[in-house]
Amino acid sequence: MGIDLPLIWAIIIGFGLMMYVIMDGFDLGIGILFPFVGNREDRDTMVNTVAPVWDGNETWLVLGGAAMLAAFPLAYSVILSALYLPIILMLAGLIWRGVAFEFRFKADEAHRPFWDKAFAWGSYIATFSQGLALGSFINGFQVADGAYAGGALDWLTPFSLFTGLGLIVSYALLGSTWLVMKTEGTLQGRMKELARPVTIALLAIIIVVSLWTPLAHPDVAKRWFSLPNMVLFAPVPILVLLVTFAIIGTLRRETAEAGPFALALFMLFLGYSGLVISLWPNIIPPSISIWHAASPPESMGFTLVGALFIIPFILAYTAWSYYVFRGKVKTGEGYH
Repeated sequence: MGIDLPLIWAIIIGFGLMMYVIMDGFDLGIGILFPFVGNREDRDTMVNTVAPVWDGNETWLVLGGAAMLAAFPLAYSVILSALYLPIILMLAGLIWRGVAFEFRFKADEAHRPFWDKAFAWGSYIATFSQGLALGSFINGFQVADGAYAGGALDWLTPFSLFTGLGLIVSYALLGSTWLVMKTEGTLQGRMKELARPVTIALLAIIIVVSLWTPLAHPDVAKRWFSLPNMVLFAPVPILVLLVTFAIIGTLRRETAEAGPFALALFMLFLGYSGLVISLWPNIIPPSISIWHAASPPESMGFTLVGALFIIPFILAYTAWSYYVFRGKVKTGEGYH
């Protein structure tokens, strides 16, 4: 029995995208929370919690895109053709917030509010665009003769708009729980206050998406309610409820630190697992699988060698950077 290269590459791409959602999620979440924190020193502290590591988080997004081009060129061409506008908006948002990230520290008092707003708006635009792309991916793409056959605005649907909102709430939860872990005093208290309603809002969004998706897509419903997927998927709703109550419970504790963030990550992982169960093994929904979209085995094998060489280095320097800059960030000060 030979090596299933498409499966290995699907796992690599899925892992890369999950790492991006985790690591850039709380980063973008900080910008999403900016409008809810008026104190300038608190805003500086929020940004300082990710200042040493934020620009490395997009590494996983680049890795996922490059891996898809190498391993699944058909999927790369179809998905990018279908989602040109959301992807351009996402990149514009990421660039805008990246510029604002640097300029807000260098700007004079008159221009500082502008860059604070730019940082927030860039975060909202990038996150909402990612949510639009996610909703469009779940809806699926029209493909004819190996090319995208839909319209330029097919991604703009009520469902994709809702998933865009849902991702904003998801990243806001990651950002608030990250700040609970990384800050202290009044700012930490403010983040605890914000995280509780955000958690409830995310649960409501998950319920709506869980009902909307199978009703709108019979093929997804068939996957959910057929064996063995039904057995695999059954624990997910229960775990989502349990994690929701656990997050709210840990936020009520005076000693809440890393617990809410770890639980928020687990909540996102549950949502990600539901997405995989809903669409697997299709990489171009609703009907083109990873095996049909794969590049020649020689190409996949050659590029796999490079991927398996570089991914451990990415993991190592990422882990090292977070280890070096561990601990609390205090107002007006750096790391201790």
